[in-house]
Amino acid sequence: MTDPTPDPDADPPVNRAVPSRAQDPVRRRRAQVARLVSVGQRLGYGLFAAAVVAFFVGFVVGFDEAVVDLIVGALIIGSIVLAPSIVFAYAVKAAERDDLEQGR
Repeated sequence: MTDPTPDPDADPPVNRAVPSRAQDPVRRRRAQVARLVSVGQRLGYGLFAAAVVAFFVGFVVGFDEAVVDLIVGALIIGSIVLAPSIVFAYAVKAAERDDLEQGR
């Protein structure tokens, strides 16, 4: 007689028609974008932090041209990097949430 309980060590059946999460090219690309977004957010927020530190240094020692250039440059570059990173972060999260709701 055969035992009706499934073997817990057996591999689950594989549906070859549906690619796994790791093989899906859309998910792979989304993971790449998520990594770039993470780097962009770290860089953008880091530049904002550098601008704040430079501001307080300038406040204490005086706002010479180099300190002002550093503050303005860090704020401009930080904004250029951070704005799209935030938008793409929301897009990646929304796409993942939609996939989960659709059962993909």
